[in-house]
Amino acid sequence: MRPAVAASSVLVILLGAAPVAHADLTLFAGTNVTPSNRPVRGFAVGLSLLIVGFEFEYSDTTVDEMAAAPRLRSGMFNMHVQTPFGVAGLQFYGTAGGGLFREEGSSLLETSAGTNFGGGVKISVAGPIRMRVDYRVFRLLGAPQHTAHQRIYAGLNISF
Repeated sequence: MRPAVAASSVLVILLGAAPVAHADLTLFAGTNVTPSNRPVRGFAVGLSLLIVGFEFEYSDTTVDEMAAAPRLRSGMFNMHVQTPFGVAGLQFYGTAGGGLFREEGSSLLETSAGTNFGGGVKISVAGPIRMRVDYRVFRLLGAPQHTAHQRIYAGLNISF
């Protein structure tokens, strides 16, 4: 009987000390600057504990035929580390992850894996609504037209 009581007590303490998880949704628009400035838009869905979190992000960069820049779509799973709370309404984070991409151009069709890393800040606006500003560097594997891409975006972030 004593081992069951001890195990139950430890379980109650661990569950009581567990940090609260928060989820958020971001809709964003920005610019992919490789090889030319092209619009990018997408969304991210995340789950965060106090400092560590995870997210899935989908982005779609438009084609620029004049600059021979293909359309680029990516789906990435990322881990992020963030400040545990906002300071003056700012919560900073760094992120890294990997996933799949698809590059499409006039004579190009490439689907493969890729990685990304970057960081940003979530800026409190009102209640659960925040603005998110993010910078990422993508490394595309396989045979893409360009192996490295840089992206900057701003988005509307809702925490729930």
